[in-house]
Amino acid sequence: MSINPRIHGLLDRHGPRYEIVPHRETITTHQAAQTAHVSGTHVAKAVIMRDAAGSDFMVVLPSSAHLDPRIVHRVTGRAGVRLEDEHELRRIFPDCDLGAMPPFGHLYGITMYVDPCLLEGQEEIWFQAGNHHELVRMRVEDYARVAAPFHRSACMHRELSPIGG
Repeated sequence: MSINPRIHGLLDRHGPRYEIVPHRETITTHQAAQTAHVSGTHVAKAVIMRDAAGSDFMVVLPSSAHLDPRIVHRVTGRAGVRLEDEHELRRIFPDCDLGAMPPFGHLYGITMYVDPCLLEGQEEIWFQAGNHHELVRMRVEDYARVAAPFHRSACMHRELSPIGG
């Protein structure tokens, strides 16, 4: 699978400069960062969660970070948050490889929260765009413009892993 046509269309409509960076097949976003020789603090991972009311939402954070559901609850106010299951991920993201969801909630009709650690003090952001063998690289300010609307308030993870890790 090449870059997701939905993401390709979004980027082309909004006109930011971006680069598609191929890499060897990986399973996780963290592995993709390592394979592409990019710090995990620059690579976004999209985590899909469900709250007690049955609403799905996306949390986008650095691939080097470990999501903390208690912090997600505190920041979002959503009760009973848990990771979404694989069956639902396939339903929500039918045009993506499992685990390679792009960090654009509005394209899939779900609310998105972006961890400010991913955006502040960074010039570039990298992310998977529907597959496990390509990353997209673009300027953070362009990503924020194209990814809007999203919520951004507080970090939703435990301590970041060391640089490069």
